[in-house]
Amino acid sequence: MKPEDLEKLVTLEMPFGKYKGRVIADLPGNYLNWFAREGFPKGEIGRLLALMQEIDHNGLKGLLAPLRRKG
Repeated sequence: MKPEDLEKLVTLEMPFGKYKGRVIADLPGNYLNWFAREGFPKGEIGRLLALMQEIDHNGLKGLLAPLRRKG
């Protein structure tokens, strides 16, 4: 993980699928867990989805709040 990845989670929108246009940090846990079971996409988006799933799974979404206020 790179420090700027956390910033991307609160700014980058999901580029496809059911939640297209929603910021990655706002994706529901069950959707992130589905990717964890079925496989994350390749590339940066998959890496960020995996990171967000880990954050959500461990109950750490609150850590992203200061980054939201910053932007």
